[in-house]
Amino acid sequence: MIMDVEEYARRHLRAGEGDDAIERELAGIIRSYKPDEPEEYARSFARAVIAEVRNTEGLSGDFSSCLPSRVKMGEFGVGSRGSGDFFVHRQIARIIGKTGASVGVDELDDAGAVALASGGNGPRFVVCSVDGMHSRLSGFPFLAGFHVTRATLRDVYVMGAKPIMLFSDIHVADDGDVAKIFDYTAGVCTVGELMGVPLVAGSTLRIGGDMVLGDRLTGCVGSVGLSRHLTARRMTCPGDVVLMTEGAGGGTIATTALYSGYPEVVEETINLDFLRAVDALIESPAIELVHSMTDVTNGGLRGDAHEMAQTAGCRILVEQDRVADLVCPGVRGMLEELEIDYLGVSLDALLLTLPPGAAGEVSSVVRSAGVAIREIGRVEAGPPGAFLVVDGKEQAFIPRFRESAYTPVKKVADRLPRDKEAMQEAVLRAADAAVAKKARVVDRLRPRT
Repeated sequence: MIMDVEEYARRHLRAGEGDDAIERELAGIIRSYKPDEPEEYARSFARAVIAEVRNTEGLSGDFSSCLPSRVKMGEFGVGSRGSGDFFVHRQIARIIGKTGASVGVDELDDAGAVALASGGNGPRFVVCSVDGMHSRLSGFPFLAGFHVTRATLRDVYVMGAKPIMLFSDIHVADDGDVAKIFDYTAGVCTVGELMGVPLVAGSTLRIGGDMVLGDRLTGCVGSVGLSRHLTARRMTCPGDVVLMTEGAGGGTIATTALYSGYPEVVEETINLDFLRAVDALIESPAIELVHSMTDVTNGGLRGDAHEMAQTAGCRILVEQDRVADLVCPGVRGMLEELEIDYLGVSLDALLLTLPPGAAGEVSSVVRSAGVAIREIGRVEAGPPGAFLVVDGKEQAFIPRFRESAYTPVKKVADRLPRDKEAMQEAVLRAADAAVAKKARVVDRLRPRT
């Protein structure tokens, strides 16, 4: 349970309610979260919140306001790993602009890369990634830390890099138990220690400081790695075959299991199979044979195949009957019983593209790490797009507006937006305003010659 008292006061003030009424209601809310505090404390707290909100209402200028889109995160599917989310990420890439990075955010890979000044015979690129913990794992800190650490390491590995360090950020709301910090960190370090990647830095804060009541936990883990041979999505070539490893899922599947009454399935997600398979590949000469790698996470295979095709400018065809057996049995059984599309949900499997003649050697290295792998498709020249081959016939294989609804609440919330085109236009206007603001401030701060 969580309550943003600043937002509560701001909404009610904007609605024209009087300070006395807001103070009374807000004091009651504060007491419900902090029952041991006296009434006068709650009243004083409420008055202070109202005063702070009044002092920050109506401010204007580049540093105090932004052009609102009037589009809400949830209704546009931001964070839900579907076409709405991808649309917003493309706008973020526009705001960032061209940076000169070897792999930038405009390529929609999950990690970025910059070239070292002098590679020699050693690493040629520094690769980094950051992942946010699954928001529904707030009540399960160890799982949250474990799975987000696997996620960021996966993102660095699939760029062909060897991870060398981790960093962590954790925020707990005002009433959260301090033990959550420790449990989360234990989850992070379990993965780090087993993979030989140290946690070297981080930050610990409260969500919203004094203004957010409750015990919600959120955070992220990032990683840095070194690479000689980049395997970014753009390296995908017509004529390649597509390989995929077995996957048991991570934070998404653990969340599905917990909130759908299948706690035993969580155990299947507690493994390091993906990391050990890619680590073996990177330590092997076979890595030079791989064109591109990604993990099956963003909107499931639907999302990642589509985004890979768009980035590489080619056609990717996936044979449906070769995918199902690569979903771990317990996970697949749960998804089938819950009627969740396994093609549209994060499986934490490894997806690779490479020349047909290299498939045997690469597969052998992956299997040596105890991980199943199979050829599931091919890459062709042609207009960019992903296609699912069912009984020999091609079907459009595109991400939905949101990833497969994988919890009871998501199934209720999984609705089409009120007006997708109008919302996209509003989002574009807001992104344009941010691009223009960045240019103004950069120009203001740029040294004059």
